[in-house]
Amino acid sequence: MTKPVRKAVVPVAGLGTRFLPATKALPKEMLTVVDRPVVQYCVDEAFEAGIEHIIFVTGRGKGLIEDHFDYQFELDATLRQRGKVPVADQLDAQTPGAGQISFTRQQRPLGLGHAVWCARDIVGDEPFAVLLPDMVMDGKPGCLKQMIDAYDEVGGNIIAVQETLPELTHKYGIVETGAEKGKAFEITGMVEKPAQGTAPSNLYINGRYILQPKIMDLLSSQSTGAGGEIQLTDSMLAMMETDPFYGVSFDGRTYDCGSKFGFLEANIMLALKNDDVRDEVSELIKSLDL
Repeated sequence: MTKPVRKAVVPVAGLGTRFLPATKALPKEMLTVVDRPVVQYCVDEAFEAGIEHIIFVTGRGKGLIEDHFDYQFELDATLRQRGKVPVADQLDAQTPGAGQISFTRQQRPLGLGHAVWCARDIVGDEPFAVLLPDMVMDGKPGCLKQMIDAYDEVGGNIIAVQETLPELTHKYGIVETGAEKGKAFEITGMVEKPAQGTAPSNLYINGRYILQPKIMDLLSSQSTGAGGEIQLTDSMLAMMETDPFYGVSFDGRTYDCGSKFGFLEANIMLALKNDDVRDEVSELIKSLDL
């Protein structure tokens, strides 16, 4: 019987050097896309998919993330006293309930694989999701919900992927594909930033995973890889020799908010979907002399 995916790991220990000086004192995950911090999109996606417990892997200077997901009595009371009940209700709805979030610390920046491993005791012996908060997903249902729907059919390990132009495959982690299986397809290999003309497909890994707990044992003994860091991809490749991996093509759009262009793109495109500012942004774009 396939165990359900109840927990999600969200690594938020990165320094955000590409956004300095904005991220000198502000966690990069708290940069705002339209009206929500980047990390809020990730958390909303997880809860929409039925995740019961989110584990943030933090680092120094990330206290604002903890505060953001905490209940703020003074703010709630002030909003309600001033008649802004809908806003207060919205904040309540976005605040995780008691016991739904945990925080653990990654003391040194040793890579994504190490960050995931830091959550091992909270994850326990059950499958879990990993969501990279830099990647803001826009789709209905959300990316993780699409993955869990496939997982319920095939089990195993799931990696979300998306198409890119063949000439851009050298910028991403690319998967090698096998036979289709329900809503998913077999993944037979992965290569990180392949040389131009050598990619096994044009499907890139977009920052969403469902992994079996066995990955934690592999990460505990994983030697450092690219950049002197413990790479999640290396342990997945080792696990792929004995365990099934499947891909799910995300039906939606992904914005890489870890890059300046992706962050600006997300703000523009999601503003055009926001009822409060859609018309004004649309008129602004039309007025530009490009």
